[in-house]
Amino acid sequence: MTLTRPREAALHEAATRLFRQRGFHATSMQDLAEELGMNRGSLYHYIEAKDDLLWAIVDGAMERLDVAVRPILEGPGPIPERLSHAIAAHLAFAAEHGDELALVQIELRALAPERRLQLVARRDAYEAAWREAIRQGVADGSIRPVDVRLASIAILSVCNWFTQWFRPNGPLDVPAIGQEFAGLFLDGLRVSAR
Repeated sequence: MTLTRPREAALHEAATRLFRQRGFHATSMQDLAEELGMNRGSLYHYIEAKDDLLWAIVDGAMERLDVAVRPILEGPGPIPERLSHAIAAHLAFAAEHGDELALVQIELRALAPERRLQLVARRDAYEAAWREAIRQGVADGSIRPVDVRLASIAILSVCNWFTQWFRPNGPLDVPAIGQEFAGLFLDGLRVSAR
């Protein structure tokens, strides 16, 4: 989702930050208004309810993550290379949109049931693309026989937890971390030449 109005973009940024810091339920409309230097009533010019704001944030994040990573997983090339590039792309997205991606994980339960089901379906489709790539690698012999589901859970758990500890001023930048993670996983998945 592209936010064309500057005030709307500022509202989404503030909400993302406050929802991550305080939690969705602990952040009031008044908190959002104060953060933006607005009257609370003015917020309703941009959104109908706080729930709509959370939905816009997490749905948009999952959509953009999917667009950034799935074409790599489903594209041409050897499976280990595709997985390596997909790990790097997921981490790059997480570094740039860490608060949004964290909200997908931690505020899922705050969504209305029908929206929760939609987000879970989108997340499941994203995870299925990872499983399919790993399954293809096992089938073509470039990845050793593994429990495909567990391998995908391990990779995505590490990539998603990245939002909790990554610091831009840390000793490794995102591409270096991506290479390290890809090496750790792919060395464990790759069929060794004996």
